[in-house]
Amino acid sequence: MESQLPELDASPRSTFGGLLAIRAVGIVFQVSALFAGSKRRTSKSGIPVKILLACISRLKEFDEIGEMPCFPLNYFFIGACLRYLNLWSQADYPFQEFFVGGTDARRSFSSVASRLSRSNRLLKQSCRRDLLAPCGRLYQISAVIEENWIKEPETMPAEEKMIWAPIVQDGVFRFDASEAAKKQACPSVSFQNGQHRETPIPVKTNLHVQEPLYIPECKNDNGSQIITVTLPAGTSLYGTGECGGSLERTGKRVFTWNTDAWGYGPSTTALYQSHPWVLAVLPDGTAFGVLADTTKRVEIDTRKEGTIRFVASGDYPVVTIGPYPTPEEVVTALSKATGTVAMPPKWTLGFQQCRWSYDTADIVRKIATTFREKKLPCDVVWMDIDYMDGWRCFTFDPEAFPDPAKLSDFLHDIGFKGVWMLDPGIKREPGWPIYDSGTKKDVWVLTKDKAPYVGDVWPGPCVFPDYTQAKTREWWGELVKEFVKVGVDGIWNDMNEPAVFKTLSKTMPESNIHRGDEDLGGTQDHQHYHNVYGMLMARSTYQGMLLANPQKRPFVLTRAGYIGSQRYAATWTGDNLSNWVHLQMSIPMSLNLALSGQPFSGPDIGGFGGNATPQLFARWMGIGAMFPFSRGHSEKGTLDHEPWAFGKECEDVCRMALNRRYRVLPHLYTLFYHAHMTGTPVMSPLFFSDPKDQTLRNVDNSFLLGPLLVAASTEMGKTVNPKNVVLPQGIWQLFDFEDFHHDLPLLILQGGAIIPTGPVVQSVGEMRAEDPVTLLVALDENGKAEGVLYEDDGESYEYKNGQFLYTRYGAELDLSSSKVVVKVLNSDGSLKRPKRQLKVRLLLANKAELEGEGVDGEEVTVALPSDFDMARITTIFQEQDLPQQGGNDLAEEVDYETNESHAVPPTMLVDLKCGDWLLKVAPWIGGRIVSMVHEPTGFEWLEGKLEKGAYEEYSSTEWRSPGCVEQYDVKKELLEDEGPDGVVMEGDIGGGLVMRREITGRPDSPKAVQISSSIEARSVGAGSGGFSRLVCLRVHPSFKVPNYELAVVKYTTLRGEEREVHAEPGDIFLTGDDRPNGKWVFSDKENGMSIVNKFNPEEVATCVIHWSVGICNLELWSEERPVSKETPIRITHEYESWNDHDLNVGEHQKG
Repeated sequence: MESQLPELDASPRSTFGGLLAIRAVGIVFQVSALFAGSKRRTSKSGIPVKILLACISRLKEFDEIGEMPCFPLNYFFIGACLRYLNLWSQADYPFQEFFVGGTDARRSFSSVASRLSRSNRLLKQSCRRDLLAPCGRLYQISAVIEENWIKEPETMPAEEKMIWAPIVQDGVFRFDASEAAKKQACPSVSFQNGQHRETPIPVKTNLHVQEPLYIPECKNDNGSQIITVTLPAGTSLYGTGECGGSLERTGKRVFTWNTDAWGYGPSTTALYQSHPWVLAVLPDGTAFGVLADTTKRVEIDTRKEGTIRFVASGDYPVVTIGPYPTPEEVVTALSKATGTVAMPPKWTLGFQQCRWSYDTADIVRKIATTFREKKLPCDVVWMDIDYMDGWRCFTFDPEAFPDPAKLSDFLHDIGFKGVWMLDPGIKREPGWPIYDSGTKKDVWVLTKDKAPYVGDVWPGPCVFPDYTQAKTREWWGELVKEFVKVGVDGIWNDMNEPAVFKTLSKTMPESNIHRGDEDLGGTQDHQHYHNVYGMLMARSTYQGMLLANPQKRPFVLTRAGYIGSQRYAATWTGDNLSNWVHLQMSIPMSLNLALSGQPFSGPDIGGFGGNATPQLFARWMGIGAMFPFSRGHSEKGTLDHEPWAFGKECEDVCRMALNRRYRVLPHLYTLFYHAHMTGTPVMSPLFFSDPKDQTLRNVDNSFLLGPLLVAASTEMGKTVNPKNVVLPQGIWQLFDFEDFHHDLPLLILQGGAIIPTGPVVQSVGEMRAEDPVTLLVALDENGKAEGVLYEDDGESYEYKNGQFLYTRYGAELDLSSSKVVVKVLNSDGSLKRPKRQLKVRLLLANKAELEGEGVDGEEVTVALPSDFDMARITTIFQEQDLPQQGGNDLAEEVDYETNESHAVPPTMLVDLKCGDWLLKVAPWIGGRIVSMVHEPTGFEWLEGKLEKGAYEEYSSTEWRSPGCVEQYDVKKELLEDEGPDGVVMEGDIGGGLVMRREITGRPDSPKAVQISSSIEARSVGAGSGGFSRLVCLRVHPSFKVPNYELAVVKYTTLRGEEREVHAEPGDIFLTGDDRPNGKWVFSDKENGMSIVNKFNPEEVATCVIHWSVGICNLELWSEERPVSKETPIRITHEYESWNDHDLNVGEHQKG
């Protein structure tokens, strides 16, 4: 592939003109070799590649200190060159940090050439004055290549163009790597109708998106298909389904592999559900979405700005949506493809109370009656696994729950519904009818040897239904049909990742066999079907409930799921913890689920694991009462987590929060109808109201329910200040239900909107069509507003036959007659409008209101005072004179074990003298080592700051995951005559896990400092079978590199090969027999020093070498697995410093 590029100045003074000629006859270096291998490389002229890297880094340093103010231009030139040579994608080396503007691939080389001369003159002057040695070196490079033309490198990988076809609707495209790949692709499980993915639609000339604007790039690497979509700088990324951490996903990486992740954290990379989907909001506010349509494990990498990268095995299609004018249109298009949420029974929008477990029927009755006695609105009580007989599914404990039908009748009589749990594991017990019937019908998942797979779960040894088969789904559906006859109102599918105890993978072997239906993919191993196991179980349960009563809408809640699960079930965010971090995560987690097609979700209010406090619980209830799915839940061994369990004041706040929910429930139900019909989210991020506004894109503590903005405080001890709420542009009016309190979120209505509300009731069953409707009205700048109310019977499918009432209300200001008129603009549906009162609350600035009332269906007039002016409508929110928020602060955070308020952690460095080493340790910030000086030479080996770098340890493969910033408690200082000679520290990293670190000298060797680190389980929830989330102990030291040219890493592999790795960009991962044999050496020849790192290869699964600006990281990674109290992860290693003049490094390496 040859193509001639524009001529550039390649004279001896043109350093960067020379760089652009890198390809020319391979004189400087071979591009294809720049990032491969580890041996020292030179050009034919003898100039090492790493000299170039050293020069680049030096140029950056000179620019930072202001000695060469024009050199940023050169960063741009080099960046453009690297971009052209297809090297920019090597994100592991921070080229972007060096080269301003180099990320813009659209810059033409002619524009680069037109600006080269200024750079060349500067270089020539610098070389003449002999001011900068790097300039001289670059001058030499330029001189060697001065006579060469620029040619496109033959080693540049050929771009693989994907084939595409329009599907589903205008602007939706399917991409495949090739025609052969398209034929090999498995059927779609995500699409509601798989044929819609397979069937192209005709392109109409009047449609605004006829061809894809952004075309994915595809590469294949050892059986994995790598998809990359590059979007403009300034693009914000969302979605990726159920994920911890922040709302905006740029800089993150997750894996779609459904995992029992009790106690997960912000950086946990795999949770209970899989949504291989990314929503991109472009800089101009338009939006774009990408779906990797495969059920297999997918790496979703959004760590690079404006770049979406999917990696998964096999051939799979990619579906793109948009760009569309708004992100809401992208989400609705996704829902059109994958299916909208099933219309829920109205009672499921009420508050729901759960615990693992309410152990007896009498306790369930007591919980229900206490809600009623205390006037705490609630609709549902949940039965966890302990209602079963020996934890066998479809059974009832004869002593604890002797008459489930009678219990159901009791609950129904006082306005409650009952939801009961079903797990997938069926006890292997010959003679038990459930097991025998499944064995007779041959419905179990098989091992690779074709025998039923047996794994331990709650009942002990269990077999697992293979829901990929229609006959299995029918068998399960019949069991569900019989099960609900005792009055079961809803079913909770748990442990369906599927979770398996006593295994490090926490699930069944990937080699297991599923004999799937052809329309799902046919017979495949578990790796193929793992992520859809929970979804297919929920589908089977949903179908079983329909069998029991075809006229009644089912309710299913599932823990595990896949994109498209909303067709069958609601979900929650899994086994969270009772702390402020998990409260903060609950909003972005549900928002990203909504942006991934699942609008019916919420967290365990109050936290599942651990003990809440009054303030935390009240704050969580205030926020949780506004989520689409609102349920309190907690595990065994924790404090009771009912609203009355934290004292009267907390109870009062919870009552106000729940009353709010039931008041706005008519609006919530309307939003669910829209979600069901069109796919719009019930709960959406603030940027939905103005996608162009960059300030809204990272707001994690507020959300929208249609035009209703909920602004919460998720930080301990801090309440919401109305003046500081981030708001979209326009008119926003603050209101309440005479229930302002510090621990409740603010409610703010957008100008131009009307939302319907109702009276306070104790359950949805108390709601009547004849109840008064109160409309909250906020006028826009034109004095107008609109809103809708949807009504039906709340439980049947008659709405599909027209049995509903859909009313569109309008309000308009008439200043000439000093009134606002509210009326029905139009309505739809065959239900007659009930005879009921219609009240209007007109919201004005400064939290003032005007009221009116009349009959629904007739005009209602709100009279205006004679001095009324438009400023009372249009005043900007933050400029209003708002009243103070009422209520008192709840009790400060209290440690229930010591009954003492939490103290501020000390910030004292611990100084250690370990033989020849002087160390400084910061326990309060990750227990990090911030200084490691070799006393005999005075050499400081570590590079970093107190907050970052130096020596850190992480608890996962992700950079700066939990463990590196938490407070560590000093458990012990090992004292010698001259001071501390060691320290033992522990830090809580969440999920019942601690990281423990012991730093000591070695009595037998003053040259060595030893670090023994571990991740240990202290209180992992029994719900996970005693195993934690997936963790990896990652040791991350940052060693100084004064001179790239003179730095090298040496080691001998486990297979006995000697290797040297010189400074090169990127990461080098060493696994298997490529790992060092327990020792590697980093040498700095400029200072004549080496540091030797010794470790046990049995504890280290991966070694990583990473070069960056002035730093070399020599990382040790353990295996990645769950831990239990009996199976911690541990790495013990040590460092020794040697003077190269006194010791031959090579000999030491062999020794």
